[in-house]
Amino acid sequence: MSLSTGDSMAIEHRAADWREYEMDWTGDPHPVKEPLEAEIRVVADALKALVRCGLLPHDAYDEERFLAHRAAVRERFDIPWTGISPRMERLLYAINAVVQPGVMVAAGIFCGNTFICNAGAAIGPGACYTAERLVGIEIVAGEAERAARNVATVDPAGQAEILAADAVEWLAANPGRIDLLYIDANGSYLPIVETAARTCLSRGSLVLAHNSVNLAAQLAPYLRFVRDPKNSVETVNVMIDDQGLEVTLWRG
Repeated sequence: MSLSTGDSMAIEHRAADWREYEMDWTGDPHPVKEPLEAEIRVVADALKALVRCGLLPHDAYDEERFLAHRAAVRERFDIPWTGISPRMERLLYAINAVVQPGVMVAAGIFCGNTFICNAGAAIGPGACYTAERLVGIEIVAGEAERAARNVATVDPAGQAEILAADAVEWLAANPGRIDLLYIDANGSYLPIVETAARTCLSRGSLVLAHNSVNLAAQLAPYLRFVRDPKNSVETVNVMIDDQGLEVTLWRG
């Protein structure tokens, strides 16, 4: 584990083996890549780094609830492929479990796996708190329908909102508080965060952007924007696998 300053004033947290911990996007969406104890340790180190940088208030989450969440998703969800590694799945759940966002919005949820990695802290067998609103947005209508079916298997009460929509348009038309915004929408990261900054984000909001490593060149405009001190209190590139997650505390 290392915590260092990289390019563009970026703080980076790196697991020792992040380069070798690769996701096969065409393979098993639930690969067993290491002993569970190693996964727990790597994610714990990342959470501690986020606490040290002031992005999280603490690093404690219920590991048994997470395993119940994971088991339900693996049993019930139709996931044709994913770039979300087991480490990243745990990290996303843990961040949401720690922050307990009242309003969580996930943009670019494909089949719903990325959505439930975040929302699983509030719905389903992994729930540890009650959210005010959970919104998942997917621009491809067929995948939004699949996501809705998947999420319904762990959310029979229908608390979550799964929408077939353009995230930029939705954020522009639906101003309101967002406590945690997750972005995984290829080609739209910067327009999404710029729109949310005008309508929904306030000081203390957390913004998570997947693919901060493997799509770093494509995400360069987004990364410059969130790493600008005018926009963020702090931001950390969490490198626990070959995909990466930029975690940003919004300045507002």
